[in-house]
Amino acid sequence: MGRMIVYAAVPDDTREVRAAEALDVAALAEYLRDNLATQAGAADIVGLDLAAPMDVSQFPGGHSNLTYLLRFGRAELVLRRPPLGPVPPTAHDMAREYAWLAAVQPMFPLAPQPYLLCVETSIIGSVFYVMERRRGIVAREDEPHGLAGEPRVRERASGAIVDALAELHAIDVTTGAIAGLGRPGGFVGRQVRGWTERWERSKTADVPEMDAIATWLAARVPAGPDRPSIVHGDYKLDNVMLDASDPGRLVAVLDWEMSALGDPLVDLGILLAYWTAGAGGALATVTDRPGWFSREQILERYERRSGRTVTNIRFYEAFARFKIAVVIQQIYYRYVKGQTDDARFAGLAARVVALARQAIGLVRD
Repeated sequence: MGRMIVYAAVPDDTREVRAAEALDVAALAEYLRDNLATQAGAADIVGLDLAAPMDVSQFPGGHSNLTYLLRFGRAELVLRRPPLGPVPPTAHDMAREYAWLAAVQPMFPLAPQPYLLCVETSIIGSVFYVMERRRGIVAREDEPHGLAGEPRVRERASGAIVDALAELHAIDVTTGAIAGLGRPGGFVGRQVRGWTERWERSKTADVPEMDAIATWLAARVPAGPDRPSIVHGDYKLDNVMLDASDPGRLVAVLDWEMSALGDPLVDLGILLAYWTAGAGGALATVTDRPGWFSREQILERYERRSGRTVTNIRFYEAFARFKIAVVIQQIYYRYVKGQTDDARFAGLAARVVALARQAIGLVRD
């Protein structure tokens, strides 16, 4: 009998595909009909009817990789592909993300199951993969029903988010498929150098604060952790999915593009940067509302659940804000160069400056 994951019904969160990001539907449908049924796990996809017409819509959120919903009969699948136009070296690597999901999912069920990787760029113009769809609710610029006006539910959701991160970081990374997916030694140093190089390649104007924080980080790279872990790389509120019928419970952790083996406090820094970044308008957040954990509550819960110390967390939070600023700058660079016409990207340069100033403020406190 096929595996069935049941979640409460939620409103459809997809939209018609943006014209500039349309797929070759005929070629994609033919490829999936020829290849999907033979993949591990495909037999468990409830309602899959590859003989049925394929319907395609698009998830409108996000500013980086493009994500689509594919329907065959009653089955729903998610397709992920890189953004259009040139991308930074080593970024948006769909084959890498697929390999990480395949290795992580059996040990961390909140990760969606990947079904099929396509490296033939002739099908839709890029490498892509297809994975399981999870249904639930996501808090982005505002709170969905079930969270809004519910301090106790927000508190439970906060705890569940921190607990899931601690559980991810507790996975043994010394054996099995995971062990071959990264080099934990020197991880943070490589991250600082790599994101500094990306900043230099994507600059459209001088931002002295970005150069200053990059120099500060490079001079203070911490020693590696005693227990390296899986690092999600982009662990934040809108990359977790909550149960629509019980928003205090997680049903998925999404977006594994930046996964690595290394220092788990990198994830904690990212979570804090997005969680508390309302000052200056650099990042949207809803976590200043009653019930959501404070920064101090996140740190206390993580320490208690993970058994790790967080005494140097300001470094990791400063690095997180620097990294987020670079990601935003890379998106803005694509907009300036005409590689995307998405109007959401026009004002991103101001966010880069605001994040850099926040990072400087952190390290000066």
